[in-house]
Amino acid sequence: MQFDNEIIEHMANPNNYGSIEEADAIGIGENPQNGEKVIIYLKVSGDNTNPIIEDIKFQAIACMTTVVAGSIITGEAKGIDFDMGEQLISVTLGMLDNVPPEEAACSEMVALALKGAMDNYRLKQEGKESAGVVYKIENSCTISEEELAKIQKEHK
Repeated sequence: MQFDNEIIEHMANPNNYGSIEEADAIGIGENPQNGEKVIIYLKVSGDNTNPIIEDIKFQAIACMTTVVAGSIITGEAKGIDFDMGEQLISVTLGMLDNVPPEEAACSEMVALALKGAMDNYRLKQEGKESAGVVYKIENSCTISEEELAKIQKEHK
């Protein structure tokens, strides 16, 4: 299947993995329950009314699903302006509404890291000193006892 091959490729060779020296902005998505984090670095060009994500890199202290999400989302974000970046974040978070929280947490972390980086850039343009912006996820990547009991019951 093509889909499986693409996921395996993102796992083995994630796009945009790494950091950017002298990044214009840094954002962090964090899971407060287990300490997992995604850091997004941006190099920005264009005017300040609607900047363009010239380059984007990410690093993750997280599971492989988060790395795959980081590879996909940063691939979509590279080369787009901030307005499109906001739409990408909104669409990504909207798609997670119908996904179990433990599966949504990884992509939410990446989307919030991108939001944090864009917000960090905006703060700097306003003259506010900011080393980075951190957003904490709302979803939990751990399955509740109720959900676990339901899954176990379905598999009996």
